[in-house]
Amino acid sequence: MAAFLGLVAFFWPFVVAPGKLGAAYAPPLIFGVLLVLVLCVVISEIAEGGINSKALAMLGVLSAVNAALRPLGAGTAGIETVFFVLVLAGRVYGPGFGFTLGCTSLFASALITGGVGPWMPYQMFGCAFVGMLAGLLPRATGRREVLMLAVYGSLSGYLFGFLLNLSFWPFSVDHPNSSIAYLPGLPFTEQWQRYLAFDVATSLGWDTGRAVTNFVCVMLAGPAVLTTFRRAARKARFRAPVRFAARKPDGEGSAGIDSTTRTP
Repeated sequence: MAAFLGLVAFFWPFVVAPGKLGAAYAPPLIFGVLLVLVLCVVISEIAEGGINSKALAMLGVLSAVNAALRPLGAGTAGIETVFFVLVLAGRVYGPGFGFTLGCTSLFASALITGGVGPWMPYQMFGCAFVGMLAGLLPRATGRREVLMLAVYGSLSGYLFGFLLNLSFWPFSVDHPNSSIAYLPGLPFTEQWQRYLAFDVATSLGWDTGRAVTNFVCVMLAGPAVLTTFRRAARKARFRAPVRFAARKPDGEGSAGIDSTTRTP
């Protein structure tokens, strides 16, 4: 449901004319519903055993790390230092964790940097999709896995920019003769072509900087970070398996006694 709400929030210009839902009210409403659905995602992951108390602690730690990393690159030629952590964490801990981490990371960084505004719920959704899709990638190991994650991280840089542009495209160009302006009532194919031209003309260079940063960061830091995340995942198992084994006779009159002992 959270992912579906995100798709509606981004792709409404292709199905609903602007003005049906006031632009001043849509972002706060989307943000409120998003917080509720993210809470539902966390609760459902806890109920299914996907997230326990230690995983919640890891979620908090990684959200804080991303919030601290974001100011290092945001605003400079598209360089973003936040996405490679989302990609690697989503890969190790799963799509639900990746979705939630994307939302909480951007929420925390917005509070720290003063970036709270009508764009924030869309940024949270964009990062949530990046983390979720990383958890749905096919299985791979070794260098193949790192290369796959690096390529995905590069593509996610373009994906994030593509989605974020949808949030303001209907309101950014109002000249009726513009070939990239949003015009209500046009067929989907023509509207789609206009948006692709708008995306290429306004943010392709910026998105390329983000894509290159993601690729380089995953290739350089991916092996070490994946190992660290997986080691933490193994050690954070809240319930260790319990095994019972028969105790061997000790030769002191206890032969034939079939007892069991609990081993950790």
